[in-house]
Amino acid sequence: MTIHRRGLLAGAAATTLPFATLRAQQANMLRLGVLTDMSGPYRDPTGPGSAICTQQAVMEFASRLGIQAEVIQADHQNRPDVGSNIARQWYDQGVDVIVDVPTSSVALAISQIAREKNKLFLNSGAATSDLTGPACSPNTVHWTYDTYMLAKGTGAALTRAGGDSWFFITADYAFGHALQRDTSSFVEQGGGRVLGAARYPFPQTTDFSSYLVQAQASRAKVLGLANAGTDTANCIKQAREFGLTRNMRIAGLLMSFMEVHSLGLDTAQGLLLTEPFYWDLNDRTRAFSQRVQPRMPNRAMPAQVQAGCYGATVHYLKAAGAMGAAAAKADARAVVERMKSMETDDDAFGTGRIRPDGRKIHPTYLFQVKTPRESRGTWDYYNIAATNPAEEAFRPMAEGNCPLVRG
Repeated sequence: MTIHRRGLLAGAAATTLPFATLRAQQANMLRLGVLTDMSGPYRDPTGPGSAICTQQAVMEFASRLGIQAEVIQADHQNRPDVGSNIARQWYDQGVDVIVDVPTSSVALAISQIAREKNKLFLNSGAATSDLTGPACSPNTVHWTYDTYMLAKGTGAALTRAGGDSWFFITADYAFGHALQRDTSSFVEQGGGRVLGAARYPFPQTTDFSSYLVQAQASRAKVLGLANAGTDTANCIKQAREFGLTRNMRIAGLLMSFMEVHSLGLDTAQGLLLTEPFYWDLNDRTRAFSQRVQPRMPNRAMPAQVQAGCYGATVHYLKAAGAMGAAAAKADARAVVERMKSMETDDDAFGTGRIRPDGRKIHPTYLFQVKTPRESRGTWDYYNIAATNPAEEAFRPMAEGNCPLVRG
């Protein structure tokens, strides 16, 4: 296992690496590129922590499996053109797998590039369920969550609990559209109604006041936030300032405990949200989190996307180790097939499997944010409200319209 410090670069500058020399010297080195949000609204739940968790998997497993691997990183700036350019250069320069990629529009573009070049894409950060639906690929594995899972876990639960009228504030790109679409479907299936939606420019928006006024005027019972990261945190803060929470429940449809940490328990208490990972879930998640925490920014516990980068990388390394590094580098589709044929098992998610459509499945949990009095201290934020078994948490494969599984 080798991790070159010169490779741990942030920003698009990481696309110009001296791989020609490295390729001659280390022909069987596996190269992983973490392409993520290092400077925008998704930085805290992804960003540097995603790179660190990917490195953690390499440090723990590469030598054990008899292979060498290195990790580099770059910032896609939440822009499909920037992300696509980095991905093409990386793949052409010898990167074997791209990891993470929050922002669904960027992820959809990179999934197509990976397919064209027969490289591997391990997505953890993007949420659109289209990655295992119409846009599924034999070169892509979708690991942590998706919009269907989030919609079912939180949207359906709130509708059953009496939240039968919704208004959405939606990030105006592929992820926001998919999350609103999938949540609306569960609301309507549960007998509820969608009374309206307001889309905002992403990632340029920080003032949500005009959208919150529209939500308040709708008289809906639930404000559905089809966004993520600091956008979600800002919406919740501003909604409380506007007094919306006196008459509306807030559904943070894609929240991680990093947003809860940012908000503070005084503001976030009582919120319901769905995640497949929480650092304090069980002995294995605690062990993983304690191993990686000393290297995390601000010594934070890992968030779900960051844990997904760890879990996906662990499974990739196991498959590559079983095949041999040379064979794994030669044919990414063969690596994905091997990954699908093997049971997944890591400390962040436990055991699971990857379906033919590329969807990694595992249990998910509906969490309720603790009150300040309930919390034992920093990072102790959740109570489990419900558990969704792995086979029920994600969209049935037959309903996804993935071309890989038709017939």
